[in-house]
Amino acid sequence: MKKTKILFYDMKDYDIEFFSKYGKDYNFDMKFLKVKLSEETAYLSKGYDVVSAFTNDDINKNTIDTLAKNNIKLLAMRCAGFNNVSLKDIKNRFQVVRVPAYSPYSIAEYTVAMILAVNRKIHKAYIRTREGNFSINGLMGFDLYNKTVGIIGAGKIAQILIKILKGFGTNIIAYDPYPNYEVAKELGFEFVDLDTIYEKSDIISLNCPLTKDTKYMINRTSINKMKDGVILVNTGRGMLIDSVDLVEGLKDKKIGAAALDVYEEEEEYFFEDKSSQVIQDDILGRLLSFHNVLITSHQAFFTKEAVEAITVTTLENIKDFIENKPLKNIVPQDNN
Repeated sequence: MKKTKILFYDMKDYDIEFFSKYGKDYNFDMKFLKVKLSEETAYLSKGYDVVSAFTNDDINKNTIDTLAKNNIKLLAMRCAGFNNVSLKDIKNRFQVVRVPAYSPYSIAEYTVAMILAVNRKIHKAYIRTREGNFSINGLMGFDLYNKTVGIIGAGKIAQILIKILKGFGTNIIAYDPYPNYEVAKELGFEFVDLDTIYEKSDIISLNCPLTKDTKYMINRTSINKMKDGVILVNTGRGMLIDSVDLVEGLKDKKIGAAALDVYEEEEEYFFEDKSSQVIQDDILGRLLSFHNVLITSHQAFFTKEAVEAITVTTLENIKDFIENKPLKNIVPQDNN
């Protein structure tokens, strides 16, 4: 039986390790590339049946045209989000599948870690003590107990996050366009409107997808409605926050601290080693200069369990397609 030829783009060493391990159980001929999928690299797909890509690959019209010309039958995304895929330009020339969920625990737990780190200045304390500075001046935080945490987006990840935060004795309010009141009653939180989230929350966590309605929802207007000194945490999507307005909010001391695992222009930087280069993105450089901003490189998902789930789900998505089975993780193209 002929092996299905799959070209994997944007593969890190850990990706190669996991796909090599689990791919042995499939009738696949897999080629791993470290370069991102883009209009400059799409030509490499010639001779393959399936292409697999990741969250920061540039899958625009030109990329898609080349993939279609090379008779690619399936684009298998190794992530939940697909806002980097121009679905309207695919127009059913090939199918797209994704990994809708891997380990919601990984992201929920990491969100709490970021809240604790930026509140208690753990990242600053770590650097100080390594340099022999054991002063605690400027490292004061606040108790989470009895504080109000506003959650924007109350899906699976947020529900786990809420369970964890309830253990600290926090009061939870949440906004979701499709509120599940049974879950709210079960977990002990209240659904409110966005203005209430902004006005009442000591900490705001963004756990929603990027849509036309949520793009830049955190902007100068919404920031002005927030409590003075609010902690803002984003483990969702970078474009939920207008970064220019975030800088202004930090300069005005309206925002007490920000913990960001995503950034709106992260494609050029995140997942890569840029330590020997000058950061050309002035806004990212400005954010990195603030003592009360913690930025990590889109690693909230990065646990053994999550990477295993991403690997197996991607392989199963491809197997189902090859065997003409229903694609449970298909990305619809009808409305694009």
